[in-house]
Amino acid sequence: MANHKSSVKRIRQTAKKRLHNRYYAKTARNAVRALRSVKEPAEAAAMLPKVASMLDKLAKRNMIHKNKANNLKSKLALHVNKLAK
Repeated sequence: MANHKSSVKRIRQTAKKRLHNRYYAKTARNAVRALRSVKEPAEAAAMLPKVASMLDKLAKRNMIHKNKANNLKSKLALHVNKLAK
């Protein structure tokens, strides 16, 4: 157990922030999965900007690395373009 008042507060803050971050990261992962499972080109094209935006926000808040976000967006764009052909 923490010995200082400030470290007890820091533990509380960290736990709260962790839950908040897990929610947004999980939501984005589910959105990526949903986009990968879509077979309709029009639906996939409509979903892509929303999912890319979610990934950018995660990267901006350092929940995931910016290169990982860019890598995922690139792979998803390739997937959507393949569906259009």
